[in-house]
Parts: sequence; structure tokens; C-alpha cells
Amino acid sequence: MGIKERKERHKEDLKTRILEAAKKLFVKEGYEATSIRKIAAEIEFSPTTIYLYYKDKTDIAYALHQEGFRLLRERLGTLVHVDAPFERLKAMGRVYMQFAVDHPDFYELMFIMKDPMQYLKEHHPEEEWPDGERVFDGLMQTVSACQASGYFSNMNPVEVAMLSWSVVHGLSSLYITSHFKHIADKCSSYALPDQEALLEKAFGAYVQMMQRMK
Repeated sequence: MGIKERKERHKEDLKTRILEAAKKLFVKEGYEATSIRKIAAEIEFSPTTIYLYYKDKTDIAYALHQEGFRLLRERLGTLVHVDAPFERLKAMGRVYMQFAVDHPDFYELMFIMKDPMQYLKEHHPEEEWPDGERVFDGLMQTVSACQASGYFSNMNPVEVAMLSWSVVHGLSSLYITSHFKHIADKCSSYALPDQEALLEKAFGAYVQMMQRMK
């Protein structure tokens, strides 16, 4: 490996360390309480080093936001082999929710925190939300395929896609903020399932409703 390659590898390794430290602190202490100085201390570098790679804290948050979407797209990409459109739509919902369960820190950055969107507004006003749009485009294609198969025939496809996303986002948000757990604990006399099982059952009820729209 030549000098140039070693320098590039060192640069990428350091950027990865910065992002991992930032993600850890965002989750542990909260976004507002996390400063560039704290991130630098976590990796034992000076704040000046971080500014060589990222403009500010929102730049770091947006980089994590992009990494989260890359992971989500990889998971959704495994569903291309599901030929039946409605089955693919259901699978997309389950993959989305499982992603939130497995990566609540990324999920919050991607779909709850306003700061990555603020970064786009300030630094790339010509772009609206490229990462989210790529995922939503895949959802729209699946909804259109469902309509071609006879589902949601009298409905606006954009509205169906927004409804589907809103439902799984709502369920996922309730899960990662422990609201599901709180309700399950309070309603223990009704023998509710554990939190992940409750998430699946709630999604199942939504799927049954969608099936009746055929």
C-alpha cells in the first residue's frame, strides 16, 4: 500500500471513529448536550481535528443520517425477490420496523431529529431530502405494483404510500421511545404480549385493514 493509500485509509478510519463517537454521545447525552469538544475528547483528538472533516455538529448528524439510510436501503434491497406486490409491501413494513428495533439510534437521526434536515436546508437548499426520497420512491413503486394487481384501485397511490409509511413510522417511534412498553406494563391485566410481539400484532391489524381495500 502506497503513502497516498495509507493516508486515505487513515482519513476514512478517523471519520468512522468520529461518527461512532458522535452516535454514542447523541444517544447517551442527547444531541443538544453533545458538543464537538465532547466528541473530540471521546476519541482523544483535538476539536480542530474534527473540523478538518466536518463543518459542525449538524454536518456530523447528517453524515450519520446518510449512513443509516444506506443500512436501511441494504435491508429493503433484499426484498426484490418478493414477486407478489402486496407481500412485498408487507415485508417492507416489517423490515422498516425491524430496522428501528435493531438501530434505534440511527432511526432517531433519520426520522425524528430535525437537525439533519436543518443541515440540508442550510448547506444544500437545492436538495429536499434525497435519502428519504430514494426509500419513498421504492415504496411508491411497490404501491403502484399493488394497484396493478387490484389493490387500492380507487385510491391515490401517494396517499396509500403516505398512510403505509405513517403507520410503520408511528409504530416504530412508539417502540423506540418505550411508549409501547409503558402501555403494555399498565395493561398487564389484559395479558398483552411483550413489546416486540405487540409491535408485530399492531402491524398485523394494519395489514388486515389494507387487505380489505382490494
